[in-house]
Amino acid sequence: MTLLAKLKEFTDRLLGEDQRAKTLREEELQLAAAALLVHATGVDGHVDPEERRKLKNLMQKRFNLDETEFRRIVGEAEAWEHEAVDLYSFTSVLCRELDQEGRQRIVEMLWEIVLADGVLHEFEDNLVARSAELLGVSSRDRARLHIPYSDYETDH
Repeated sequence: MTLLAKLKEFTDRLLGEDQRAKTLREEELQLAAAALLVHATGVDGHVDPEERRKLKNLMQKRFNLDETEFRRIVGEAEAWEHEAVDLYSFTSVLCRELDQEGRQRIVEMLWEIVLADGVLHEFEDNLVARSAELLGVSSRDRARLHIPYSDYETDH
């Protein structure tokens, strides 16, 4: 028996198959959310330090991550985001794992990221719109989720 097989057997016994599957789905959800949010931090061609701080705050708060977990997940998410050719690879996971309220929360998090630097760039606005559409969040809900952040300067 290989080391990997022994480790899987031990994990299956320790956590049980259902718990293991749930843990893997939760990690995939965290990675997909982080990859989408990482993409949002740089979509305007500049990664602002305030956007990175907001990313950290949102991820730690939403997923109850400690510093080590946050760094690991964001590192993996950055690699995934760098290799991705579109947003579907992230949003499909989010659609599968989240209900409508959870998907709306992702759109709200996107607004918080793209507006963290106080400027809404047209690429950022487009990213939120495309992501919301892929997540099945209506234009009306997307606009409603933007309301608390609507006083920001636009850069078109």
